[in-house]
Amino acid sequence: MNVVGKLIRFAKPYWKNFIVSIFFAALISVVNILLPMIIQNYMDHYLKVGRADLKIMWFFAGLYFFAMVIKALLQFWQTYLYSMGAEYMLERVRRLLFNKLHRLGMRFFDQVPSGSILSRLTNDTMSFSTFWQLFSSLIVALFSVVSSVIAMFVLNARVAMWLLILLPFLAVTIWYYQRYSSKVYRRMRERLSELNDRLSEAITGISIIQQFRQEKRMNKEFDEINGAYFDSRRAMIRINSLLLSPLIDLFYSLGVILVLSLLGIRGLNGFVPAGMIYAFVTYLDNLFNPMTSMMDSLSDFQDGIVSGSRVMKLMADDTAVPTQHPVAGREITDGRIEFKHVSFSYDGHTPILNDISFVAEPGQTVALVGETGSGKSSIINVLMRFYEFQSGEVLIDGHDIREYEYKTLRRKMGLVLQEPFLFYGTVASNIRMFDKSISDRQVRAAAQFVNAADMIESLPQGYDSRVIERGNGYSSGQRQLLSFARTVVTDPKILILDEATANVDTETEQEIQKSLAKLQSGRTTIAVAHRLSTIQNADLILVLNQGRIIERGTNDELMAQKGAYYDMIQLQNTAHLD
Repeated sequence: MNVVGKLIRFAKPYWKNFIVSIFFAALISVVNILLPMIIQNYMDHYLKVGRADLKIMWFFAGLYFFAMVIKALLQFWQTYLYSMGAEYMLERVRRLLFNKLHRLGMRFFDQVPSGSILSRLTNDTMSFSTFWQLFSSLIVALFSVVSSVIAMFVLNARVAMWLLILLPFLAVTIWYYQRYSSKVYRRMRERLSELNDRLSEAITGISIIQQFRQEKRMNKEFDEINGAYFDSRRAMIRINSLLLSPLIDLFYSLGVILVLSLLGIRGLNGFVPAGMIYAFVTYLDNLFNPMTSMMDSLSDFQDGIVSGSRVMKLMADDTAVPTQHPVAGREITDGRIEFKHVSFSYDGHTPILNDISFVAEPGQTVALVGETGSGKSSIINVLMRFYEFQSGEVLIDGHDIREYEYKTLRRKMGLVLQEPFLFYGTVASNIRMFDKSISDRQVRAAAQFVNAADMIESLPQGYDSRVIERGNGYSSGQRQLLSFARTVVTDPKILILDEATANVDTETEQEIQKSLAKLQSGRTTIAVAHRLSTIQNADLILVLNQGRIIERGTNDELMAQKGAYYDMIQLQNTAHLD
């Protein structure tokens, strides 16, 4: 009921569709009462007594046809309005869910597989559309049951009372189906989510799978997960096959037997109009047919409840981005960065950064070096406000980093990653990042500034050249140059380089270094370095180990100390000579 209540709140803006649809459903039930009465009246008052001439026959045929036309129109508008209300709700939920994903903190995406997120956004939300069909079926069934019972009591109260005996058995069947099928559907949804996870992983890592000849293992694991999903689907089909239409049809048959038996016994001692028998059987059909439709929709209801609970869990997730407390008018003007005794943990338990303190003056370059897992990228994550730090202070221009609006931080802090991500579109749209306020002249100027203009103009369509998923078709160096242009076009005061040249060859690196030198000019730079030769001109080098700064100074100062940095230089030089 909690899930249903939340789903109804999502549909609240479209209540007019549902209210009008319910009104039409009530009118349909009235027409369903009148239709058998038309035939009954014709049979008992005209056909039986020989008064059914051609004129009377055409009158009743026309009356019945007219009522059927009215019913068809009412059914169209009832179905159309209700279905459109459900579709509007589905579109709104997807939009809200997509917006929610972009408000979640990075910790959420560290913990939840991308395939599971995709499953919730597509498969789970799609279940809402069919889920709402249950309510449509329920409304139609409710009006049909009430109208049919009233009509049967009007025809013969005694027979109608006997037929009501079947309703408790029908209610027990519905209750048992709902109780058992919910478990089956939850298990089925979990298996589907696992299946999507594995598909996402297999497609994303297809090159690695083929390189290491992992096709057989991946096929085996996929078969296992797919088999588990098949088993859950088979269990769902089994319970649907047993408890849906067959059982309802059985109750309907028992109802017909009761009607024929009770009216037949009455016929032994008197006369029973044939029209009454026809009307009773028709009303009985009107009573059970919507029940069959509703029971069929119960499977969608269970699917929707399970899907709804998964979506609501995501909507209620409080793994938000770090909270800012912006001060009006606060802007980044100089780009001075200061860490004061900062400590940080991703999970709140395992320390990653311990008592980190350093200052990057405006225009300076501070390099972060150390072994994998030493905390270099974690400092970047804290500075970019991807994660919240637990203690200490991070200051920009002497003010707490929390006092700046996110749009100010993102506009004045440029991040260049080790593996740049390019979006579907063109070269120009990837440089301006789809910001229409950035002119073509600014795009070209940015490309020229980072020495990317010649490369772009050598492409078949220049700045209008197509970019496909992740920038496939462009070399690592080309993608990196485009990311440089993307960064510089916003003219940031702070530049953050996360191993920006780690994935390019030496020749390409030399070209990129020229671009980097221009990119860093006049900007405060925090650089995570893999190749130590690229940061030897840094104003300050911080050597990290297990989340602590163990050495700091310029290249010459650290080399003179002959400590950890000296050993790292010697090790890289030896590896290079080898």
